[in-house]
Amino acid sequence: MGLKKRNKTSAEFSMSAMTDIIFLLLIFFMLTSNFVRIQPFQLPKSDSKTVAATSVVVSISKAGEYTLNSEPVAAEELEAELEAEVNKVKAEEGEPDAKGNYPNISVTIVAEVGTPFEQVNAIVKLAARYRVRAIIATEPRS
Repeated sequence: MGLKKRNKTSAEFSMSAMTDIIFLLLIFFMLTSNFVRIQPFQLPKSDSKTVAATSVVVSISKAGEYTLNSEPVAAEELEAELEAEVNKVKAEEGEPDAKGNYPNISVTIVAEVGTPFEQVNAIVKLAARYRVRAIIATEPRS
């Protein structure tokens, strides 16, 4: 009676393929991420610890100078330039939710301390008109 020996299969696997995939994912996310583009202003202080993704950055100085994604923009052209930039991001980001809003797209408002609130409020209203979120950048209190 010939008994056959059982071949035991090894339950081990190589981690080298896993590290290659993780490394490639890391490179992919680094290349596709948005970097925060904020002017070196003195920002208002806040207790909030929330960090939000930025799609479009609008900076306002005390002197009333506007920049859109680090590019200077005249106050008269700001609305048209902001609409074009938001529409470009909408085309890249995808579909709106059931109410027609784009919750993944945000306009970050970087207003220097001393900027009149009317200027900030105008940008918030534009963001509401385009159905995207408006976020006001602040510094944490120390």
